[in-house]
Amino acid sequence: MRIYEELFIVRPDATDEEVDPLLEQLKNVVTHAGGMIDKTEKWGVRKLAYRVLKFNEGQYILLQFSSNPEPVKELERRLRVSDLVLKHMTVRIDEKLKRIEKRKKAREKRAARKPAAPVQPAAVASPLLPQEAPAPVPGAPGSVHATPPAAPVEKA
Repeated sequence: MRIYEELFIVRPDATDEEVDPLLEQLKNVVTHAGGMIDKTEKWGVRKLAYRVLKFNEGQYILLQFSSNPEPVKELERRLRVSDLVLKHMTVRIDEKLKRIEKRKKAREKRAARKPAAPVQPAAVASPLLPQEAPAPVPGAPGSVHATPPAAPVEKA
């Protein structure tokens, strides 16, 4: 079983009476193939990034499901031939979820190995921490303001 997300954009002027049968049809395709619908979200009407079939807006609908790869082709075919659907995209997300889970476990493992460092307030000066360096003394060796040595005077 794999986890998929199907995001599709429906015409903005489509009513719920038109969209709901399409959504039920897509759910039936997944369930008849032995899959499960994880969640269905209607995001509402949103502005499109660019004009699609003379529409500047569209209703976004997200369908997340778990199934074998076979029903995905049928879902995409039905979305392609539907007059309501402007755009659609199917993404397999189970690989991404595995990677995220693996990173999370590794991060927790590293955190468990590190000893907890004691936290000191920043306002209190610690005698162990280096203090502010003293101001340089003019004329001292190694100082930025040191005067150059005088040139030897020749006697004639």
